Amino acid sequence: MTTLDFIMPYLLLGLQLLLMGLGVVFLLSGIDELFIDCTYIFHKAYRWIFIRRKFPPLTEDQLMSPPEKPVAIMIPCWDESAVIRRMLDNTIKTINYSNYQIFVGTYPNDLKTQREVSLAREVYGNVNRIVCPKDGPTNKADCLNWIYAGIKHFEKENDVEFDIFVMNDSEDIVHPLYIKLFNYLIPRMDMIQLPVFPMTLRWWNFTAGHYAAEFAENHARDMLVREILSKSVPSAGVGSGYSRRALELLAKDSNNQLFNIESLTEDYDFGLRMRKFGLRQVFVRQVLHRQVSRKNFLTGKTHVGTKPEYIVIREYFPRTFSTAVRQKSRWIMGIALQGWANIGWQGNFWTRYMLFRDRKGLVTNLVSMLANAVVPLVGALWLYQVFAPDAYHYPPIVEPDTGLWYLMLANLFFFFWRSLWRMFYVCIVYGFGEALLSFPRLLWGNVINFAATMRAFRLYARYLLTGKVIAWDKTEHVYPSEAELVAYRRRLGDLMLDRRFITIAQLDAALARQKETGLPLGRVLLDMGMISEDRLIQILGKQFRIETRRVDPYRTPLDALSAIPRHLALANGAFPMEIQPTGELALAVENPPSSQALSEMEQAAGRAIVLYLVTRSDLAFALRYGFDRLSSSGGSTATDFASYLVANGQISEEQLDQARSHRRQKYAKLGDILLQENMVRYAQLKEAESRFFAQHRPEGRFGDFLVTEGLVSESQLEHALEVQQDSCPTLEDVLLQLNFVTADILDVAEQAIARTLPEPYPIPKARPLGQVKKSHDRDQALPA
Repeated sequence: MTTLDFIMPYLLLGLQLLLMGLGVVFLLSGIDELFIDCTYIFHKAYRWIFIRRKFPPLTEDQLMSPPEKPVAIMIPCWDESAVIRRMLDNTIKTINYSNYQIFVGTYPNDLKTQREVSLAREVYGNVNRIVCPKDGPTNKADCLNWIYAGIKHFEKENDVEFDIFVMNDSEDIVHPLYIKLFNYLIPRMDMIQLPVFPMTLRWWNFTAGHYAAEFAENHARDMLVREILSKSVPSAGVGSGYSRRALELLAKDSNNQLFNIESLTEDYDFGLRMRKFGLRQVFVRQVLHRQVSRKNFLTGKTHVGTKPEYIVIREYFPRTFSTAVRQKSRWIMGIALQGWANIGWQGNFWTRYMLFRDRKGLVTNLVSMLANAVVPLVGALWLYQVFAPDAYHYPPIVEPDTGLWYLMLANLFFFFWRSLWRMFYVCIVYGFGEALLSFPRLLWGNVINFAATMRAFRLYARYLLTGKVIAWDKTEHVYPSEAELVAYRRRLGDLMLDRRFITIAQLDAALARQKETGLPLGRVLLDMGMISEDRLIQILGKQFRIETRRVDPYRTPLDALSAIPRHLALANGAFPMEIQPTGELALAVENPPSSQALSEMEQAAGRAIVLYLVTRSDLAFALRYGFDRLSSSGGSTATDFASYLVANGQISEEQLDQARSHRRQKYAKLGDILLQENMVRYAQLKEAESRFFAQHRPEGRFGDFLVTEGLVSESQLEHALEVQQDSCPTLEDVLLQLNFVTADILDVAEQAIARTLPEPYPIPKARPLGQVKKSHDRDQALPA
């Protein structure tokens, strides 16, 4: 008898007993999940049949109608210097609300985070830094308590009372209307919890992807059923809004220690404590239906449809195994272990039932991992007997028509039921592709949950032995790049359709042209005459959440012009407009620069930067002529000429502004001319610009560089420069064209200015319109 023959009966018996134990646990858990699914289905059906017709869905107009109540946003931070400033910048630019203050909690020994918050505070007057008295990390609850104390002090100093308190994290990507939703529901409700949707990465990143699957299910089904049955909603710590009454009641009940510093999941504990006071809590999965353009897969034609847009909080979750285990172990320890110890099993039946669901993971996370190991082992034994028919055939582990057989069938049903429903929830939020990936991610999630549970047991055992409060077990946070943030903003074409600036037929034609040329859609719409620059910048401002302005390079203060080097401004397509009273430099841009470019310009300027969107022609004109005012001669005559006409009453300031605006609107960059004349393609031009600026040649001429690179010929460049010169008439010609002055008045003004110059200045007499002097400038190193 071989060793295998000797141990095989014991192995089979052990596997059979193990399967029985696992089967019972899975059966109980499956019945639990089936009950939650049925409750969700019945509730949705009831609302669809009886409630939906009587109470139509909330609209954006309804959200916008109530007066804005004062709001305090609380953001606890420890070692968040890499993300907090960008989060504040994106949040403030995104929120469609004005009556709010942001309070960021920091620590004395976290100087980098303090500096980033201070820089944001210089730019935005509604950012406040709260410094905790002790060095960090303590824990998140302690930081939140000091933030709340700081808010109370702010209220006394500024004679204000906040009606709404909002909790956010330093990595949150907020929806523009999320505070409007809080403002609409509070104080009728005392706590509102919004869904949290993790941002997805590449398909093969199962660690980050399993968060998306779990949250899609939990924040579609579980939170809703919990509210229905127990009338209580646990806070997720982000996207939570509270009434003033709720915070004051809980602070009074706990000697002004608003959040429990003995818990690693203070938000969960906070939500359960609210239930004791009968405070109204609600989970709100608010959907707005947006008009979007869609392309038919079969015909290729574009049509207008609607797309659901959830008012949610988005963020990146850990993408590596170790960081996911650290984060989830903190959740398990706080919700299951510390919650069990601190809260016990209080409340009515349904509250206790929900506590059971929160804590059953201590068992199911371990059992699921065992199942992951047992199933392959049973499969291996079956394959052994299939491929070794001459070997001894042992009795099957699961015999047909036995109790274990039916137990396994029931568990198989529950497994596929659970997997299909999870796919359904994921499909609603993320689409069909992510739904298909939810099944393999479920298996990988079992591994992560097992490791996190084991770590939670270990940390909690150490806490029980030492009695030391567990510190802030923080995971590293990543904030999305500007390109990634754009993916969660509405598309330009959809925004234009919403405002009826273009039609579907026009959008179809523009998209076809964009595909052919590679140009940005906004540029295509301008070139095809479908939209004006003013309307385009209005839409872009809404898309990027950046304020729009006009830029006049002749009114820009010289201290602002000298704040950043000209070559750096040209390389990034940014023109300085002013140094604002708060100290930041205002920059005019056509598109937001990258975070790297913005940091480089801030470093060169030695101050924070605030961005404003301007039209393409205004920016191009400013970049071409604005910096000339820094030299002793360049550009000074044009300024003196205009000043002379205004000072002598020949034209008004309003007429001068109108003439300058008219001239700027006619200006075209060299790159635009080359594109219009089909001399280069857009991709070629962008690559050439990158190479040109990478060589750090601020004195070089971009036109000559294009010739040297062989992208255009000398004759093509000369032709493009002539077209460019013709596109931008002189100020004298514009004043004549607009009938603001006569040729005689211009002659007198030119002669008078010439007599004031140190040397005779050869200003020609006013010419008939169109006879413009050709002065080819090849230094058009401007972004296309």
